[in-house]
Amino acid sequence: MPESGGVQSLDRAIDLLEILTDLGGDAGLSELASRSGLALPTIHRLLRTLVNRGYVRQLPSRRYTLGPRVVRLGEAAGRQLGVGTKPHLERLAHELGESVNLAILDGDMVVYVAQAASTRSMRMFTEVGRRVHCHSTGVGKMVLAQLADDDVHKIIASAGLPPATEHSITDIEALFAELDSIRKRGHAVDDGEQEIGVRCFAVPVSGTPTPAALSVSGPAVRVTDEFGERAVPLLCETAATIGEFLSVG
Repeated sequence: MPESGGVQSLDRAIDLLEILTDLGGDAGLSELASRSGLALPTIHRLLRTLVNRGYVRQLPSRRYTLGPRVVRLGEAAGRQLGVGTKPHLERLAHELGESVNLAILDGDMVVYVAQAASTRSMRMFTEVGRRVHCHSTGVGKMVLAQLADDDVHKIIASAGLPPATEHSITDIEALFAELDSIRKRGHAVDDGEQEIGVRCFAVPVSGTPTPAALSVSGPAVRVTDEFGERAVPLLCETAATIGEFLSVG
């Protein structure tokens, strides 16, 4: 049910878009009905409007998928997300002297949505918009640690555990043991699991609609455990500020 003062039909249409997203962007009527709890006539009516507006497409198979106008909204939202969070990331990158990244869960992977690069000549640079596997990155493992075990299983069943380096986790039991450790200590560490010679510390960004994480990364010779002791509290402070910004409204 929509919150007091909300519009029920709009609330239900958004539910359908979110369900489509959760199902990988493609679903049949029976799946939408099962997930939403709505009657088929109601779903048909809402989908007809969404199809007419370009937010949903109906495939020849009669299944439904997200439409091109969703991409346009996502691109605009991503740009604004980067603009709004960049000053916080730049301050933290200046204070720590290393690159800082903000990433969110995107289907079965994580996508980098903002970055402030280190000014050092030897630095870690990740392109905004890049999607990476969750299990082999600091931000990805931190995102997984925020999810229920069943949701983690679904992501791994879809994306697998391909090794990015010889240090990547490739065993599901080892991954869950790592996630337990991350939940206990409150931050994740990527020790050459995505790229040899690069280390990363990541913390959760709370209050966001989609699980998110903030990280600092750089050459292993500089991003040591001692560096992490100083960096993690500062990451947590900035993550709290970003979480408040993203949860406004």
